Amino acid sequence: LCRALRRSEDAGDEPGWARTREEAEAVLGELREVVRPLREPGYGEALRRKAERARKRRLRLQRRKHEARAAREEEAARAAEREAKIDQWRARERELKAAADSVLSEVRKKQADTKRMMDVLRGLEKLRKLRKEAAARKGVCPPPSADEAFENQVESLKTLLKTRTELYEAEERALRVMLEGEQEEERKREMEKKQKKEREKLLQQKLEMDSKLFGDPAEFPLTHLLQPFRDYYLQAEHSVAALIQIRHEWDQYLVPADHPEGSCIPPGWVLPSLPTNDTWATAVR
Repeated sequence: LCRALRRSEDAGDEPGWARTREEAEAVLGELREVVRPLREPGYGEALRRKAERARKRRLRLQRRKHEARAAREEEAARAAEREAKIDQWRARERELKAAADSVLSEVRKKQADTKRMMDVLRGLEKLRKLRKEAAARKGVCPPPSADEAFENQVESLKTLLKTRTELYEAEERALRVMLEGEQEEERKREMEKKQKKEREKLLQQKLEMDSKLFGDPAEFPLTHLLQPFRDYYLQAEHSVAALIQIRHEWDQYLVPADHPEGSCIPPGWVLPSLPTNDTWATAVR
């Protein structure tokens, strides 16, 4: 405008100079209206307070973001440590199970040997009885001391084999109990692992739902226009007083279960319906 005024003045174009002067005065008036609040008392202080609040809010959000990242890293480290301990425990249990299986196999082998020895003793008793009967038919009878010595020896061996059988059975029961306990622990760990996956799945669904409602926190600018609304709707996650106040406001709507207009409070966020047309979909995005 200044250059246009100079050109009009140099050219002697008074009508053009007057029009340009009117435009300049209009622009000057607009500038005065814009800067007028700056000259009012207290405006600078209010502007500084507003800037300070914005700065503190940005710092608070950054601090929360850093704390959340640190918490995630700490949780990841704890999870890795737990997984390492679980792997060590499982390796130790596999070794114990292998050792128990080996001992159990050895015990069963000893039981089979004991049973075979008992069969041998019964076979010897039967064989002696047959030979004794054959000798009696020929008129040959062994002295009673020989029968007594044989019976004493057989009874001694039977007692020894019976003791060993009971010992091997006790060892087998103990090993079976230990193996069943390990299997129960394995089933319990599998159940805990399954429950952990379910919790992670539910958490992921909650994060996706929050992302649909409030946007992705990782990509949410600190100066976004919707940041105050996000702070408002999520204030209960950071303030106990806000949580109590929100619960109190919800409690005002409690009615008896048989109330005709009563309904259950939704367990989670109520997701908005899908856009009905492309224009509304563009506005939502």
